[in-house]
Amino acid sequence: MRYRRLGNGPLEVSELSFGTWLTVAGGIDRSQAIRCIHAAIDCGITLFDTANQYGGGEAERVLGEALKGYPRDSYLVATKLFFPVGDQPDRGLSAAQIEKQLHRSLQRLGLETIDLYQCHRFDVETPLEETLEALDRAVHAGKVRAIGFSEWTAEQINAAAKITGAKELTPFTSSQPQYSMLWRKPETNVFAACVRHGIGNLAFSPLAHGVLTGKYAPGQPPPAGSRAASEEMNAFMETAGRHYRSDHLLKAVDQLKPVAADLGISMAQMALAWVLRRPEVASAIIGASRPEQIVDNVRAIGITLPTEALSRIDQAVGGVAVLA
Repeated sequence: MRYRRLGNGPLEVSELSFGTWLTVAGGIDRSQAIRCIHAAIDCGITLFDTANQYGGGEAERVLGEALKGYPRDSYLVATKLFFPVGDQPDRGLSAAQIEKQLHRSLQRLGLETIDLYQCHRFDVETPLEETLEALDRAVHAGKVRAIGFSEWTAEQINAAAKITGAKELTPFTSSQPQYSMLWRKPETNVFAACVRHGIGNLAFSPLAHGVLTGKYAPGQPPPAGSRAASEEMNAFMETAGRHYRSDHLLKAVDQLKPVAADLGISMAQMALAWVLRRPEVASAIIGASRPEQIVDNVRAIGITLPTEALSRIDQAVGGVAVLA
């Protein structure tokens, strides 16, 4: 495993992180989820990403249980707030919500401090200054080490940096955008804004929800037991307005198989190496339902894709990738 500094903040993170959405949060049974977390640790992964919303809080509970017994300085926990948790209707990034949800996340995780506390989305109903001041208080109280956000626009990033600079508040040091060969939107403006303000990126869905592993075939239903076959994933696809399993897209992805074969690596390893080639990316977040998937993914570390392979990748999927 190799490690990178997360922006200008205090955290050094593994180049691959383990995410708990749709795996630990209910996609697999509890014991299997814990085995996957332990396998990630064995492979040198140090950053574990979750959210209070995942599984109505269950993902945080399972992650906390799995990490018990490991030295506290051997792993980093990142969690998020914004969306309702379970049947609780409250949401957002108000000062009251941050205080309440942070307390609950610490309890579920069984921790005294969260290494990275992230705004799961931007809250248009709460003044940004209120959110940033509440996060700053959490840092100074010792409950949080660093703060970040997920899926914010460049304009929102710039606005937050302006406020933290003027008021000398704790600055954001991490961004969590969706980023893969098939979803390249951060390259337009977000990466540049992050570089400008000393913010590192944690790329989620680097395998495009499993599509870039090559396991989904055009004209065929997803394999039984795969995440793509789950009702929750299908609901997410509808909400996101992006159907990664369209025949048009899957035919393009199919053209990546000979590129990976010529390099002597798996499709997943190639997709992860493609994401990690960007200096703006500190870590790519992977999910897994089996420990062996983690072992295969970790072999992507240190792979440098030659210029010819990058050109072939663009020829194959550039036409179906979301660019802006």
